[in-house]
Amino acid sequence: MEIKIINRSHHSLPQYETAQSAGLDLKAFLPEGSITLKPLQRGMVKTGLFMELPAGFEAQIRPRSGLALKKGITVLNSPGTIDADYRGEICVILINLGSEDFVINNGERIAQMVIARHEQAQMIEVTELTDTQRGTGGFGHTGTK
Repeated sequence: MEIKIINRSHHSLPQYETAQSAGLDLKAFLPEGSITLKPLQRGMVKTGLFMELPAGFEAQIRPRSGLALKKGITVLNSPGTIDADYRGEICVILINLGSEDFVINNGERIAQMVIARHEQAQMIEVTELTDTQRGTGGFGHTGTK
């Protein structure tokens, strides 16, 4: 699949780091300088990228596992969704759930983007749903062991 992309960041285009990676790494575009996120602070980080997805696809913005584990940095609305008809700049909402300040530098890999096919559903209002063995059980109703 080919995706049209405009790159105003002067960084390399998003790429897969390994042959079987699902996510493309996104880099921060911070021409004015680094951003510091204090503990529990959130911020929007620009990438300098604009893209055109085919109809029936979305881009999911997800945290990088290493940043999450080592620094407590995650994508706040994870996964963030970029719709096929969006033409604005790709931005990532990051939050620092760690206990120390986190500095984001220009060109640093901040998140990953997964391109995924999706369906649009037609909602049909009914008065009753089909019964199942699970029923209304949820939120850990099956226990932990």
